[in-house]
Formats: sequence, C-alpha cells, structure tokens
Amino acid sequence: MAIPDTEVERQIQQMIQFIDHEADEKECEILAKADEEFNIEKGRLVEQEKQKIRAFYEKKEKNAELQKKIQLSNLQNQARLKLLKQREDHLDEVVVNTTEKLRSMTSDIGKYQSMLQGLITQGLCQLLEPNVSYGADRKICSSSRKCWIKH
Repeated sequence: MAIPDTEVERQIQQMIQFIDHEADEKECEILAKADEEFNIEKGRLVEQEKQKIRAFYEKKEKNAELQKKIQLSNLQNQARLKLLKQREDHLDEVVVNTTEKLRSMTSDIGKYQSMLQGLITQGLCQLLEPNVSYGADRKICSSSRKCWIKH
C-alpha cells in the first residue's frame, strides 16, 4: 500500500502549511506579548522620569523660596542697620549740640545756675532718698552750692 507521490507531496504541503500557520500564530503571540511588555516597561520608565522631573522642580521651588526668604531677611537687616546708623548719627548730633549749648551756658551765670538747679532737682526727684550726699567739680562748686542751698 504505497501512497502515491502526489498524495505524499500534498500531505507534506499540508503539514508545512499547518506548521507555518502555527509559527505565524506563535509569532503573533510573541509579538503581542513583547508589545505588551514594552508598553508596560515604557509606562514604568515614563512615570519614573516624571517623578524625577517633579522632584527636581520641587527642589528648585524650595531653593527659590529659601533664596527669597534669605534675600528678604538681608533686606530687613540692612534696613535695621540703616535705622540704627541714623539713630546713632542723630544721638551723636544731639550730644555735640548739647555739649556746645552747655559750654555757651557756662558763660551766663544766671542761666547756668538755673540749669544746675533744674538738674539737681530732677536728680533728687528720681532718687527719692531722704539723705543724699553731693559732690561737684571745683569749677562749678560755687554755682552748684548756691543751687544746693536753695533745696
């Protein structure tokens, strides 16, 4: 019972077609699985890079806020220092003016004694002590005694 060659050839062709069909199906399955894995990996990598970019810009934003706070603090400190410098300059000017006025007042004995009397009175009022001892420079000793005696 020999099978004719044409029949054998047809069966071989049928088996080749079946194997080709199975190979094509397997190829499609492999390609679909590869596409799916590729898309999953691509999504994971994209999300990972998005997270890196978010973290980078959050860090930049925090640094910008920190720099802004530092700059504001520096400006406030500069303003404080400027104010303190102006206050010091003003006080220096007041001291110079007061010193000049005091020097010019010593030439007018009446005004000088009146000023000494006021200063002594002010000092005694602030002390609120029943007994006070007092000392003065020799230059102003006579003027201060006159003021002291009045009290």
